[in-house]
Amino acid sequence: MSGTHPVPAVSYPTPINLTDADAVADALREGAAANRGAACRRGSIDVVEGRGRLIATGDLHDNPIHFGRVVEAANLEIAPGSDAARPPAHLVLHELIHGDRLMNGLDMSYRVLVRAALLKAAYPEHVHVLLANHELSQIAGAGIVKDGVRVVEAFNKGVEYVFGEGTDVVLSAIGDFVRSMPLALRCRSRAGDVLCAHSLPSAATMSRFDPTILTRDLTEDDYQPRTGSAYIMVWGRGYDADLLEDLVERWGINLFILGHEKVDEGAMVVEPNAVVLNSDHARGVYLPIDLERPPRAHEALALVKRLSV
Repeated sequence: MSGTHPVPAVSYPTPINLTDADAVADALREGAAANRGAACRRGSIDVVEGRGRLIATGDLHDNPIHFGRVVEAANLEIAPGSDAARPPAHLVLHELIHGDRLMNGLDMSYRVLVRAALLKAAYPEHVHVLLANHELSQIAGAGIVKDGVRVVEAFNKGVEYVFGEGTDVVLSAIGDFVRSMPLALRCRSRAGDVLCAHSLPSAATMSRFDPTILTRDLTEDDYQPRTGSAYIMVWGRGYDADLLEDLVERWGINLFILGHEKVDEGAMVVEPNAVVLNSDHARGVYLPIDLERPPRAHEALALVKRLSV
């Protein structure tokens, strides 16, 4: 692993007052409209083709410094000294909320959703905010306990603390943004296709999983806990070589780039062709890829960049 970066000076494309309920709701709805209306959207996923760079990430969990660094790596920041001549990369973001930086027990990670929505609205063909299990659980009200914290409740309390009577407006807009998120990003290449997703279904759930989900729009049934195919995919763990090879045949994917699992070193390979990334902790990483020459899984480990100095 190689590469370190100074703390970036990131200025988001459309600065707003993050305590103004109407402004926050408008930003989230604009992000949702950009998710649904982007030219790269194909059914439940985004699809990009041809040349370009990909900045793939793992779970971010409201790490603002690492968020800023991947935005900078994708050349999406508007900052003094920014290389305006360098084209933007395709940036994958997922598992944005529910960090461990609480304020008196309140989770303020709604703010990172707003920033992601602003980026999507500004760069609809280059920012890909993927559905992940924490975002899905947040809008479904499903309980998740992380390090002893009931994260869905802490998030809701944070929104209520900031917005008071405007809470329902903001939560509704958050729901709209999450429901608009694609399930994956597919990068088509003559050298083989890359699929970025939060996770893949486990072997134990494949009998209940609809493998055609990448080629159609998501339905409300897909979001249902334990039975919906989107739920099964974003909550999946324990996939193995047999399952990966089956999905290679079904979907025609050469390399999977995933998150969802804790990886102490920041990146690991799941044989034969999956890379799992973490971007939230001190040894977190991102993975830059030349989409004309996507690497094999083991080659990708030599390309990852550390996010912490």
